[in-house]
Amino acid sequence: MPTNSVLLVGNFFSSSVSNRAVCEDLAERLTEAGWRVCVTSQRQARFARLADMAWAAWRRRRDYCVAHVEVFSGPAFAWAEVVSEVVRTCGKPYVLTLRGGNLPELARRCPRRVRRLLGGAAAVTVPSAYLLERMRQYRQDLCLIPNPIEIERYPFRLRSFPAPRLVWLRAFHRIYNPVLAVSVLRLLTEIMPEACLLMVGRDKQDGSLERLSAEARRLGLWNRIKLIPGVPKVDAPRCLNRGDILLNTPDVDNTPVSVLEGMACGLCIVSTDAGGLPYLIEDGRDGLLSPAGDPSAMTSNVLRLLKDPTLAAELSLNGRRKAESCDWAYVLPKWIGLLSSVASGR
Repeated sequence: MPTNSVLLVGNFFSSSVSNRAVCEDLAERLTEAGWRVCVTSQRQARFARLADMAWAAWRRRRDYCVAHVEVFSGPAFAWAEVVSEVVRTCGKPYVLTLRGGNLPELARRCPRRVRRLLGGAAAVTVPSAYLLERMRQYRQDLCLIPNPIEIERYPFRLRSFPAPRLVWLRAFHRIYNPVLAVSVLRLLTEIMPEACLLMVGRDKQDGSLERLSAEARRLGLWNRIKLIPGVPKVDAPRCLNRGDILLNTPDVDNTPVSVLEGMACGLCIVSTDAGGLPYLIEDGRDGLLSPAGDPSAMTSNVLRLLKDPTLAAELSLNGRRKAESCDWAYVLPKWIGLLSSVASGR
């Protein structure tokens, strides 16, 4: 069996839900680089997905030399535990990638469980300096490999004179607090009545989209908001470039690709300071940070950009430079080097 063969365990169902996971892009890039790649799972139902992942790890054990398993918090953490145990039973080494923004909280509550999972892996990667710092106490040799983007797909436009055209690009779920964007729009329209908001994302069906719609209608802002369901990743640049300021409103977060995409297009970033965002966004240099859940602070930061062209241009340009440092040209060699090393027993 060639050492450049890998099983990627994650969420591979963008064809049916529009949102594209990093592991799907990694599968394509590794295949193009000559790797033999197996993937799982395309199942959306939770228990069906877990069963499919575990079964694929066992059934395809002769098809891969190394496995890569994505680790999230909540119930999905147990999936990583089960799949890792199956891979270990098959006698294969595996690499874990920590993705959930709530993993530090889970680790605080269940430290032995987290140490056990991380300790059994040949290597553990994190996509952010936030998780590197917060999870290092559970395993010292964490490897930072940032979430990648293909920079050429994102046309850059310098926002030196931004207009009050706001864009929000996340899933409609309570942890991303989409109603906060409506609250910001309400405060902004009191000063700039022409302000508008484009919201793009998949409905996670936890009631967030319904609450947002009700709040927008109650405030008389429904005609200032345009909602677009989740779009394919290839259409993200087009949506982003319909605005000048990206609002990122989560209460829980890690290193969102959507923020990097906004930076790549040159949008000015106004974000909460939740989770790993202060590790991704340097306040005052490539974005502006506000306390999570504070619409007044976030609106003040939007107004700073609208009134200060020099600041807006600086954030726009520095954001693009940061996004360029996460291009696949830099990130893919790190993945190939790590997986090759683990597969060959080094």
